[in-house]
Amino acid sequence: MSGDMGAGLDTAIAGFVAATSPWEVAAVFLAIVYLLLAIREHPGCWPAALLSSLIYAGLLGSEQLYMEAALQVFYVAMAVYGWWAWRPAAEGGALVVHVWSWRRHALALLLVAMLSLGSGRLLGMTTDAALPYLDSAITWASLLATWMVARKVLENWLYWFVIDSLSLGVFLNRGLYLTAALFTVYLVLIVIGYRRWRSHLPGGAR
Repeated sequence: MSGDMGAGLDTAIAGFVAATSPWEVAAVFLAIVYLLLAIREHPGCWPAALLSSLIYAGLLGSEQLYMEAALQVFYVAMAVYGWWAWRPAAEGGALVVHVWSWRRHALALLLVAMLSLGSGRLLGMTTDAALPYLDSAITWASLLATWMVARKVLENWLYWFVIDSLSLGVFLNRGLYLTAALFTVYLVLIVIGYRRWRSHLPGGAR
């Protein structure tokens, strides 16, 4: 019995290694570096994000996740903007962690929902996208959350927790197992990031 279990485990590990490309390993490593530095509000997170996004654009496109592949192109642009915005000299001084009003969140989420329905329907009708509506919702919500990171909006971490939970399921479905493992780690780091950024809020806003 134990021999059969050992053989099965060896087969599973071999299959995992065979299904994982060196590019995915590089993208995962850079993504973890990005998040760890973002938690510390270190501008060095943005070059790591740029390189990881370039790699993921190719990987996700090959898995027919077209909206998420296009999202990586936006991440590249946001990495450049984030690098600029987080400089102490930008906009007359360094950005500080702050919160949005509930009205702003409501408007942002309504816009995400409308765009997701529209692009999901378009993808379903015109492409061979694997999960058109879910892919679209993750993409548009990620656009919003990335902008919130660049502007140091505290609630970006809450948005990312939901987004990454959904993404975890998508990547498992498409066989991107190392990336799915990365998103499991993300969920833990997101909680740490939220608590750290919250501690940096002005006293009256906590």
